[in-house]
Amino acid sequence: MASPADLAIRLRRAAFNRALAEGDLSAIGPLLAPNVVLVAGTDSALLSGRKAQLLAWKREFAAAGRTVYTRTPESILVSSVEPIALEQGQWQGVVAATGKSLASGTYSAKWREIGGEWVIEAEIYLTLA
Repeated sequence: MASPADLAIRLRRAAFNRALAEGDLSAIGPLLAPNVVLVAGTDSALLSGRKAQLLAWKREFAAAGRTVYTRTPESILVSSVEPIALEQGQWQGVVAATGKSLASGTYSAKWREIGGEWVIEAEIYLTLA
Protein backbone atom coordinates (compact mmCIF):
# COMPACT_ATOMS: atom_id res chain seq x y z
CA MET A 1 0.00 0.00 0.00
CA ALA A 2 1.30 3.45 -0.91
CA SER A 3 2.32 5.82 1.85
CA PRO A 4 0.57 9.20 2.20
CA ALA A 5 3.71 10.90 0.81
CA ASP A 6 3.84 8.53 -2.17
CA LEU A 7 0.18 9.20 -2.95
CA ALA A 8 0.59 12.97 -2.53
CA ILE A 9 3.55 13.04 -4.91
CA ARG A 10 1.72 10.94 -7.49
CA LEU A 11 -1.24 13.33 -7.30
CA ARG A 12 1.08 16.33 -7.70
CA ARG A 13 2.74 14.65 -10.72
CA ALA A 14 -0.69 14.03 -12.26
CA ALA A 15 -1.53 17.72 -11.72
CA PHE A 16 1.75 18.69 -13.43
CA ASN A 17 0.95 16.42 -16.39
CA ARG A 18 -2.53 17.96 -16.66
CA ALA A 19 -1.09 21.47 -16.56
CA LEU A 20 1.34 20.61 -19.36
CA ALA A 21 -1.40 19.03 -21.49
CA GLU A 22 -3.69 22.03 -20.98
CA GLY A 23 -0.97 24.68 -21.28
CA ASP A 24 -1.89 25.94 -17.80
CA LEU A 25 1.13 27.95 -16.66
CA SER A 26 -0.57 29.11 -13.44
CA ALA A 27 -0.97 25.49 -12.30
CA ILE A 28 2.74 24.72 -12.74
CA GLY A 29 4.19 27.41 -10.47
CA PRO A 30 2.88 25.97 -7.17
CA LEU A 31 4.37 22.56 -8.04
CA LEU A 32 7.90 23.94 -8.26
CA ALA A 33 10.27 24.93 -5.46
CA PRO A 34 11.60 28.50 -5.85
CA ASN A 35 15.11 27.18 -6.59
CA VAL A 36 14.03 24.22 -8.77
CA VAL A 37 16.57 22.83 -11.24
CA LEU A 38 15.78 20.97 -14.47
CA VAL A 39 18.37 19.26 -16.68
CA ALA A 40 16.88 18.53 -20.11
CA GLY A 41 17.29 15.12 -21.68
CA THR A 42 18.72 15.71 -25.11
CA ASP A 43 20.98 18.76 -24.88
CA SER A 44 21.38 18.85 -21.08
CA ALA A 45 20.10 22.43 -21.04
CA LEU A 46 19.91 23.70 -17.46
CA LEU A 47 16.86 25.59 -16.23
CA SER A 48 17.61 27.04 -12.82
CA GLY A 49 14.81 28.53 -10.72
CA ARG A 50 11.02 28.60 -10.91
CA LYS A 51 11.00 31.78 -13.00
CA ALA A 52 13.30 30.30 -15.66
CA GLN A 53 11.24 27.13 -15.88
CA LEU A 54 7.95 29.04 -16.15
CA LEU A 55 9.41 31.17 -18.96
CA ALA A 56 10.46 28.00 -20.81
CA TRP A 57 6.97 26.50 -20.43
CA LYS A 58 5.38 29.77 -21.57
CA ARG A 59 7.46 29.63 -24.76
CA GLU A 60 6.60 25.94 -25.24
CA PHE A 61 2.86 26.60 -24.82
CA ALA A 62 3.01 29.38 -27.46
CA ALA A 63 4.92 27.31 -30.04
CA ALA A 64 3.11 26.48 -33.26
CA GLY A 65 4.14 22.81 -33.19
CA ARG A 66 3.72 22.48 -29.45
CA THR A 67 4.99 19.38 -27.68
CA VAL A 68 3.11 17.86 -24.75
CA TYR A 69 5.25 16.07 -22.18
CA THR A 70 4.02 13.37 -19.82
CA ARG A 71 5.92 11.90 -16.91
CA THR A 72 4.85 8.49 -15.65
CA PRO A 73 6.22 7.57 -12.22
CA GLU A 74 7.41 4.00 -11.74
CA SER A 75 8.73 4.38 -8.20
CA ILE A 76 8.77 6.91 -5.40
CA LEU A 77 11.26 6.47 -2.58
CA VAL A 78 10.38 8.57 0.49
CA SER A 79 13.11 9.41 2.98
CA SER A 80 12.54 8.35 6.58
CA VAL A 81 14.85 11.08 7.92
CA GLU A 82 13.97 14.20 5.89
CA PRO A 83 10.82 15.49 4.14
CA ILE A 84 12.20 14.52 0.71
CA ALA A 85 11.51 11.86 -1.90
CA LEU A 86 12.91 10.59 -5.19
CA GLU A 87 10.55 9.84 -8.08
CA GLN A 88 11.77 7.78 -11.04
CA GLY A 89 9.92 6.90 -14.19
CA GLN A 90 9.41 7.29 -17.93
CA TRP A 91 8.73 10.47 -19.89
CA GLN A 92 7.40 11.07 -23.38
CA GLY A 93 6.99 14.13 -25.60
CA VAL A 94 4.30 14.06 -28.31
CA VAL A 95 3.09 16.54 -30.91
CA ALA A 96 0.04 18.21 -29.37
CA ALA A 97 -1.94 18.27 -32.61
CA THR A 98 -1.36 14.67 -33.66
CA GLY A 99 -0.13 12.71 -30.65
CA LYS A 100 2.93 11.56 -32.67
CA SER A 101 5.80 10.63 -30.37
CA LEU A 102 8.85 12.89 -30.71
CA ALA A 103 11.08 11.72 -27.87
CA SER A 104 11.03 9.62 -24.73
CA GLY A 105 13.24 8.33 -21.97
CA THR A 106 13.70 8.07 -18.24
CA TYR A 107 13.74 10.71 -15.52
CA SER A 108 14.37 11.27 -11.84
CA ALA A 109 12.78 13.99 -9.75
CA LYS A 110 13.60 15.08 -6.21
CA TRP A 111 10.63 16.32 -4.19
CA ARG A 112 10.52 18.21 -0.87
CA GLU A 113 7.58 18.78 1.43
CA ILE A 114 7.34 22.47 2.29
CA GLY A 115 4.43 23.83 4.31
CA GLY A 116 2.49 20.60 3.87
CA GLU A 117 2.84 20.56 0.05
CA TRP A 118 5.23 18.48 -2.03
CA VAL A 119 7.20 20.53 -4.58
CA ILE A 120 9.80 19.56 -7.18
CA GLU A 121 13.34 20.62 -6.30
CA ALA A 122 15.20 18.95 -9.16
CA GLU A 123 14.57 16.92 -12.28
CA ILE A 124 16.97 15.23 -14.66
CA TYR A 125 15.96 13.63 -17.94
CA LEU A 126 17.65 11.09 -20.20
CA THR A 127 16.50 10.85 -23.82
CA LEU A 128 16.48 7.23 -25.02
CA ALA A 129 14.28 7.38 -28.13
